[in-house]
Amino acid sequence: MHIDALSRRLIDRYQHGMPLCAEPYRAMADELGCSEGEVLACLEQLQEGGGLSRIGPVFEHSRAGASTLVALAVPEERLEQVAARINAFPEVNHNYLREHRYNLWFVLTGPDRAHIDALLAEIEADTGLVPLDLPMLHAFRIDLGFPLGDPS
Repeated sequence: MHIDALSRRLIDRYQHGMPLCAEPYRAMADELGCSEGEVLACLEQLQEGGGLSRIGPVFEHSRAGASTLVALAVPEERLEQVAARINAFPEVNHNYLREHRYNLWFVLTGPDRAHIDALLAEIEADTGLVPLDLPMLHAFRIDLGFPLGDPS
């Protein structure tokens, strides 16, 4: 995938700290010296090319409700079916396939722990699989970002 100069500047500047305003893409364009349409086209091209998976906030789960990391040991022949069921829950994000006995990993979020517990019970009832519940005990923050810089 070719990354042009605007894409490179956009990635470097906005991996963190998107503008919190009514028109964030316009604010980004103003800062980058281009049009809002160019920013949107650039983001669309990055997404279509596989260089961008999502644009959105990252919330501090403990301040916004409750969350837990969950793992399921899913028989290979049921992976697609179980993954589709798990993905149907609006409270699920970051669903990954892993090479391990516990091969399906995802994050559940909700307004409180009781809601999470109800979801875990529903997942077990729906799939017949016992979820491994791994709530976060302590957060270790990393500032994950990959500055691209000048290609030369």
